[in-house]
Amino acid sequence: MKQIRITETVLRDAHQSLIATRMKTEEMTPILETLDKVGYHSLEMWGGATFDSSLRFLSEDPWERLRMIRKTVKNTKLQMLLRGQNLLGYKHYADDVVSEFVKKAIANGIDIIRIFDALNDVRNLEVALKTTKKEGGHAQAAISYTISPVHNTDLYLKIAKQMEDMGADSICVKDMSGILTPYYAYELISKLKNTVKVPIQLHTHYTSGMASMTYLKAIEAGIDVVDCAISPMALGTSQPPTEPLVATLQGTEYDTGLSLQTLNEIAEHFRPIRDKYLESKQLDPKVLGVDVNALVYQVPGGMLSNLVSQLKMQNAVDKYEEVLKEVPRVREDLGYPPLVTPMSQMVGTQAVFNVVLGERYKMVPKEIKAYVKGEYGKTTVEISEEIRKKIIGDEEVITCRPADLIPPQLENIRNEMKEYLEQEEDVLSYALFPQVAIEYFKYRQAQKYKIDSNYVDKDQNTYPV
Repeated sequence: MKQIRITETVLRDAHQSLIATRMKTEEMTPILETLDKVGYHSLEMWGGATFDSSLRFLSEDPWERLRMIRKTVKNTKLQMLLRGQNLLGYKHYADDVVSEFVKKAIANGIDIIRIFDALNDVRNLEVALKTTKKEGGHAQAAISYTISPVHNTDLYLKIAKQMEDMGADSICVKDMSGILTPYYAYELISKLKNTVKVPIQLHTHYTSGMASMTYLKAIEAGIDVVDCAISPMALGTSQPPTEPLVATLQGTEYDTGLSLQTLNEIAEHFRPIRDKYLESKQLDPKVLGVDVNALVYQVPGGMLSNLVSQLKMQNAVDKYEEVLKEVPRVREDLGYPPLVTPMSQMVGTQAVFNVVLGERYKMVPKEIKAYVKGEYGKTTVEISEEIRKKIIGDEEVITCRPADLIPPQLENIRNEMKEYLEQEEDVLSYALFPQVAIEYFKYRQAQKYKIDSNYVDKDQNTYPV
């Protein structure tokens, strides 16, 4: 019997995909004990965009959220998403910052770290992966799945083997655009199971409408774990819903053993939360539907909404279709990078510039220049000389692991922000998002001052403000 295990994404990717990671810790707290009772393989609840969002939009300390959830969730493994050498930011950090971040994540309660690189350059996973293992965590290496003339089964098998050789405890096929088709999933997972010995997990999004069918074929092919979201926060740009998959597999050799009754309790908690976000327009009903553009242009859901907002700012929403057609052309020019953070944002922005300015590569963001110079890692296909010259002229392209050129940063970072230091983790928050972290630290100090400065009434009774 091959029992299928489920990772529940409602505390991280589900709300990242549907409501731009705006769910507050207080909305999670009341249901944590029930989530812990289910028997999930893991709860994905940290990393990705949650870190940035907590500090920037919610005035919350992401480390505090992690500690609070760990305190309540005693039986289920906690999982996070890490962008390799980019950690949770949008550029490469020095090895000492990467190591320290991983150490602190595990010390504060993370069990499983899913580590990916936007270019599938495995050199960019090495430090995070080895530190995870050294600290006693489970290191899951993720393949960023995409479709292009060069991304084929052989390439994916080669990447998986490199990951296993590097020491990955498991491998995830990360389909961020929801473009993995059911029958190809069967072929890919079957071959992966014959190539590597470690467990294989599958992550996808419902964007194109295929995800539940893809899971069924992957399950038949021998997948070990799949990522799902509880139904009120599932579908659309989020993951396939947990309950229908559990019901589908009941009584079969793949039975998950999870209780639909308990899952229903969880759904009842999240339903009013979803409705609240619908009412406030933070959840756009559009993202709950099927978007065939994902299949045509291989564009992830989050990237689509990003393109729309960029075009609105330029008063050029009428150019949306044109920009969508430009995305695959830019991607081809740049050596077919998978469209995952940060590459999806970079390719999207370049496509917008190319269309709005009426001339291709007339204006090039500094991130694209850095990418073409090799500062993000090795591209799947070499970029043509013509495109390279257009973007960086005669500048030299680096071929080493990009982080080899970054000197240690931790000490300088600590000195820069020491006046705000209240816990060692603050150094890392500042390393990733300096301006945003400082704003949060100031807010935190102000809150503390409010609580500390009791006021006295005329009867000399003291009340906390």
